[in-house]
Amino acid sequence: MAKGNNQKLKILYLIKILLEKTDETHSITMQEIISALKAYGISAERKSLYSDIENLRVYGMDIIGEQQDRTYYYHVGNRQFELAELKLLVDSVQSAKFITAKKSNELIKKIEGLASKYEASQLQRQVYVAERVKTINENIYYNIDKIHTAISENSKITFQYFQWDIHKKMVLRKEGELYEVSPWALSWDDENYYLIAFDSNKDKIKHFRVDKMLHINLKNEKREGKVRFKEFDMAVYARKMFGMFGGEEKTVKLECKNGLVGVMIDRFGKDITIIPKDEEYFTVNIDVAVSRQFLAWVIALGDGVKVLEPESVIEQMREEATRLTRQY
Repeated sequence: MAKGNNQKLKILYLIKILLEKTDETHSITMQEIISALKAYGISAERKSLYSDIENLRVYGMDIIGEQQDRTYYYHVGNRQFELAELKLLVDSVQSAKFITAKKSNELIKKIEGLASKYEASQLQRQVYVAERVKTINENIYYNIDKIHTAISENSKITFQYFQWDIHKKMVLRKEGELYEVSPWALSWDDENYYLIAFDSNKDKIKHFRVDKMLHINLKNEKREGKVRFKEFDMAVYARKMFGMFGGEEKTVKLECKNGLVGVMIDRFGKDITIIPKDEEYFTVNIDVAVSRQFLAWVIALGDGVKVLEPESVIEQMREEATRLTRQY
């Protein structure tokens, strides 16, 4: 770009310099600003820069000027994101299994661009993406975008669904036959993204791992299941599922040691009714999808939890215990 054109962009480069080179603990002098602009092929005088800085303040940019001895130092105060918030975003990106390692690093690099170069170095020291368990489906971003589009356009979708075989190869489920559902919501649970949809053929609500969906296409048909989803509560649905595995929904009565009350509240929320039984135990009724994953969760809590009702779930626990005894 010619020097004359660069000159017209002086105030934009001034913003870039202030955002990249300053923060609450790092400032820059007017002479350093002039030198930084010169590196971009822009000449500037102090008087014009004073005016530019004041205009940016009027615009809403928090530029703080402080005098030390005979020198004025400038830095950006409040930013759109605080460093602690950026660290939270980085943690979320690097821990999300549904985002590939490549895409995680790309996103984190963009997040770093929201901080000064000094704060960005702090973010970089937090990055441990390489050894994380990550999806390998690079299309997940496009999958999410297509699902959001289908929901906003009130459209059904079709897709193929796969699973892994022992050779670590993708194998299409139902021999590649297309799934057809009405998408209604997306949920991030157990570090994975799930589509929550209505299957009109089965007349039931289902969920699918988004990173295992392939070739999503919108159909020229309106979604179904509106009545079912009118009073649908995503939080309640997620609480009932263990690892998002389905099962027959039942109300299960548990007897628990008092020390596990926090475990119950963490898993099922504070709205559950806790009934003290004696000085050592309490009972609680929970609505769950009774799957093998739920049974394993109860078993993992040892003698601190016991299923009291219904008898059908108690029988499942006995069968699971027998299976484990035979297996080991």
